[in-house]
Amino acid sequence: MTQSNRRPRAREAGLIIGEMSTGLHNTITDVAGVRVGHTTLVSGEGALRPGVGPVRTGVTVILPHAGKVFRSKVYAAVHTINGYGKVLGFEQVRELGVLESPIALTNTLNVGLVADALVQYAIRQNPDIGITTSSVNVVVGETNDGYLNDLQGRHVRAEHVFAALELAASEAVHEGAVGAGTGTLCFGWKGGIGTASRVLPIELGGFTLGALVQSNFGRPRDLVIGGVPIGRSLQPPSHSRALAAGIQGHHPHNAPLGDDQGSIMIVLATDAPLEARQLHRLCVRAGAGLARVGSHYGHGSGDFVIGFSTANRIEHEPIALTAARTVLINEVKVIDGLFRAVVESVEEAIVNSLFGAETIAGRDQHVASALPVDEVLALANRVTSSRSRETPNDLIKT
Repeated sequence: MTQSNRRPRAREAGLIIGEMSTGLHNTITDVAGVRVGHTTLVSGEGALRPGVGPVRTGVTVILPHAGKVFRSKVYAAVHTINGYGKVLGFEQVRELGVLESPIALTNTLNVGLVADALVQYAIRQNPDIGITTSSVNVVVGETNDGYLNDLQGRHVRAEHVFAALELAASEAVHEGAVGAGTGTLCFGWKGGIGTASRVLPIELGGFTLGALVQSNFGRPRDLVIGGVPIGRSLQPPSHSRALAAGIQGHHPHNAPLGDDQGSIMIVLATDAPLEARQLHRLCVRAGAGLARVGSHYGHGSGDFVIGFSTANRIEHEPIALTAARTVLINEVKVIDGLFRAVVESVEEAIVNSLFGAETIAGRDQHVASALPVDEVLALANRVTSSRSRETPNDLIKT
């Protein structure tokens, strides 16, 4: 899908989420230096042939800067909202507070192959890894795209990861059914990759914060957009509703209809000079953005957050014992603005992942339907108009 005929993003459709200003592109790449790349794999149709297809999957990479991340690390933190998933590399980030590789997102059974590709990439850039210097901690996140994709095939190979890294750009980010979001579902509708950003006022530092999500979660009835309970009035077609019973999660064939299963990967980036403790506080607030679209982090949902700051670089093998760095010392003045930026960015990124995704058919004629944006906007306008006519006493009664 070209940029000229793509579906509208939330703001382009007239839906304003939150009250803060966005960055230039309203994407995670509004944080200077951050780049995003996708490789999208779509081939075959008809009945599932394990190991062959149909293929509806891909990989998305996020790079914190244009240099060698292993040699020039950035402060980072991770947070597990609900741990039903298979992320790789989180524990060392949690322990040391730094990121030393690009972040990759893919499907559940492809984590190992994608991680191997990131290791190859790091060794090519740093031939001394594992010989005269330490090993590398690569970070890979996942969601289960098995409703549409031949999951057993593990079709994302090293060359696809390398292509995404090579194509990574600091411009507007493609959303919807691209990269790691090619085969994902969200609230029973077609989900995928989404992103958004916020900028703090100048008096609060003018810092930028961006979010990128791989959305693959949610019960259809729970969907909330812009504060409006869309899912109570608008349900996916019957062929899509079954997937909300857990087929977008880890028990696709036996979960009862109505469970909140599936997963979401959330990546946060900021140019605010934060260290790991402060970044962890931001990561925790991502759960509020997730809740604002209707998730309650169900038992079978894998909901993971990783955040990093581009403001400082940490040398891999520093010579000096100490170094001067810019740090945020007036945390009280700024941190609430960053918290709000996280919540708004995550909420809007999820909505953008839904708005940007087109209908896709996958294996065994499974279909994930695109969210009908016009119907969503009509519902939102109708509810908003109704609320504006209510008196304060009416609101209290409800």
